[in-house]
Amino acid sequence: MSHGDMFELADVSVSYGTVLAVKDVSMGISHQGITALIGPSGCGKSTLLMSLNRLTDLVPSARLIGTISFDGTDIHAPDTDLVDLRRRIGVVFQKPNAFPKSIYDNVAYGPRVHGMTHDLDALVERSLVRAGLWDEVKDDLQRSATALSGGQQQRLVVARCLALDPEVILMDEPTASLDPVASGTIEDLVAQLATDYTVVLVTHDLQQAARLADRTAFFSVEFDADGSRHGVLVEYGPTRDIFDNPSDPRTAAYVARA
Repeated sequence: MSHGDMFELADVSVSYGTVLAVKDVSMGISHQGITALIGPSGCGKSTLLMSLNRLTDLVPSARLIGTISFDGTDIHAPDTDLVDLRRRIGVVFQKPNAFPKSIYDNVAYGPRVHGMTHDLDALVERSLVRAGLWDEVKDDLQRSATALSGGQQQRLVVARCLALDPEVILMDEPTASLDPVASGTIEDLVAQLATDYTVVLVTHDLQQAARLADRTAFFSVEFDADGSRHGVLVEYGPTRDIFDNPSDPRTAAYVARA
């Protein structure tokens, strides 16, 4: 970890009940740019991603040990404002989850909840422009968001996230449910956002990670003597090194599929 990282994780393990999902992860995530989390299914990537803004708290059986610091502050400190934390660290999920409201009301929803109602029209427009959707929807902002295509809905979700002025955007396989054209549009958007935001991206698409990420963390699965499994961080570094010159044979075997 380097001084000034946006996130610092120290010996982080997350379990659900008696099931250990990911074990002893220590890593730093830099300001701005894109950090990709890659690895096979069940290695704890999404669990770790959701722990960065404490969405794992919403699972009653989840338990985290270790420390996650965001901008130098322990996110599990007793005085943590969870509402503000989740405003500062937005999330885009695998499947677009547009609200059954108008396009305008989707983007305005979060700001209204947070009392950010000054010049709301401009905020909605700015967010849609930044998400690359404004030109396609500007003539009918009262249209139902659920009538948009999958790719448009995903960009709307990004706009909804941006409307809260976050510092970080967590993305959990944001193109997995989209066709190739829509996926390409989202990839272009992610690359643009990374100039102004810290982006942490979980992806099963190794070529996507290689194209987009500045740094990549490879997770794998280990088995205990009783046959139970958990995820571990194997290797983390500049994406070019992870794909072209990995230091661990497990990483080499995995990225060879790209």
